[in-house]
Amino acid sequence: MSPVLAGVLQVLALIAALALAYRPLGDYMARVYSSEKHLRVEKWIYKGIGANPNAEMRWTAYLRGVLAFSAVSVLFLYLMQRVQGSLPGSLGFRSIDPDQAFNTAASFVANTNWQSYYGEQAMGHVVQTGGLAVQNFVSAAVGIAVAVALVRGFARSRTGELGNFWADLVRGTVRILIPIAVVGALVLVACGAIQNFAGIHEVGQFTGGTQQWNGGAVASQEAIKELGTNGGGYFNANSAHPFENPNAFTNLFEVFLILVIPFALTRTFGKMVGSIKQGYAILATMATIWVGFIALMMWTEFAHHGPAFDLAGGAMEGKENRFGIGGTSIFAVSTTLTSTGAVDGFHSSLTGLGGGITMLGMQLGEIAPGGTGSGLYGMLIMAIIAVFIAGLMVGRTPEYLGKKIGTREIKFAACYILITPALVLVFTALSMALPTPKDSMLNGGAHGFSEILYAFTSGANNNGSAFAGLSADTNWFNTTIGLAMLLGRFLPMVFVLALAGSLAEQKPIPETAGTLRTQKPLFTGLLVGTILIITGLTYFPALALGPLAEGLA
Repeated sequence: MSPVLAGVLQVLALIAALALAYRPLGDYMARVYSSEKHLRVEKWIYKGIGANPNAEMRWTAYLRGVLAFSAVSVLFLYLMQRVQGSLPGSLGFRSIDPDQAFNTAASFVANTNWQSYYGEQAMGHVVQTGGLAVQNFVSAAVGIAVAVALVRGFARSRTGELGNFWADLVRGTVRILIPIAVVGALVLVACGAIQNFAGIHEVGQFTGGTQQWNGGAVASQEAIKELGTNGGGYFNANSAHPFENPNAFTNLFEVFLILVIPFALTRTFGKMVGSIKQGYAILATMATIWVGFIALMMWTEFAHHGPAFDLAGGAMEGKENRFGIGGTSIFAVSTTLTSTGAVDGFHSSLTGLGGGITMLGMQLGEIAPGGTGSGLYGMLIMAIIAVFIAGLMVGRTPEYLGKKIGTREIKFAACYILITPALVLVFTALSMALPTPKDSMLNGGAHGFSEILYAFTSGANNNGSAFAGLSADTNWFNTTIGLAMLLGRFLPMVFVLALAGSLAEQKPIPETAGTLRTQKPLFTGLLVGTILIITGLTYFPALALGPLAEGLA
């Protein structure tokens, strides 16, 4: 079988698996966030944190819950790293330095999971399992909660109430993420991923020397790392490490875990707003971009030139033989179009245009299908922009799902789409203008610029993957990328929740002959075009200096 055919068959198998899970999982999540009943374990949690799950919240109260919970999470994870040397199960590792502890705490709480450290050489079992893995669950649940609040803004009318953040947080964790992650971890263990609390031991090598390895609760963390679109690896090699990702089947299974909730949330959206077709329109937009990016990535990586590439079957530098070009391309596109950031290959070794595709996927806003929750609310913001553009073209007041998109709503949407590009471009410009940050670049020229542009694109978009080659464990990058992650995560949420509150207060507008049919393929095409045009106008000059210049050289 040719490598190209193998890659295409993997994509088709993945689409089939996602299609089978789409309806039951989407309907189940809609029931979870619409139910008035509480499980016994949930009642214990509410009692422990002193929350009333039945109290409805306006957007300001909902936002305070998001920010307060996240602030406490950052502080808790920071302190856990700072005292690691005194904790049991630390494997003899010292406490983490302040700048790196801040960067890591911000990273995992922001659902970014950017790592400027070697996991197997820095973090002990307690920090890995009790700190980082816990944040993998709750940071993902926060993202879903904010998305559900926005959906309620469309579904409700003449009220500013968006539900209860604490109930949404707990339900997302207990009823959705934990059960699926348990099943995912069992599958990974059965296929060869490790799950233990072993200490450091030496392994002999054929060269006569030895290498140190440590075990860990890897399979359980790997499952939620992918399912929650987190991305932080137990080992520095991330999902290219055989302890995390043993074979071609687990590689495809991990991509399935990455995509299943973000895609299924479009079904949840359709059920909650009372129109399944509206969910299908959002799904079609996400799927069109995802399939298109995979096709482009495979084309750039399989389009090899010269006898060395012919013998290797393509551009195999930096790729695992276990996965090949097809598996690596699917993984790279899926993790950068979501907010996952896991890698099963060396993104810096992708072709120039291939590296640009991963960068562009993040710069779209990671909305195809995006992160758990963040992909849905990001796509709905883009839908509002598309409706506004359509309204300008025909001279009508824009409407979406029976809600008028007025001055207030479009200001919130505009602020949302401007925040992340501003963070990426300002921090990249500062890093290139100042004398010392450039010393962290492994390469010069266009590729070196891509290393820095990729780092801030990854951080501000809450992706967490690295282009590699950039020595990011410095005071400058730990601090600036940490700030980019926090601001890129929580500032957009402010405008999402403000928009949700504004929509919920409106009374529904009946459809007329002039209402834009947002459930039709025409709107899907308009939405795809809007996303690509906005991203292109924003980032094209920066991309022209980096991956485009390298790819066309």
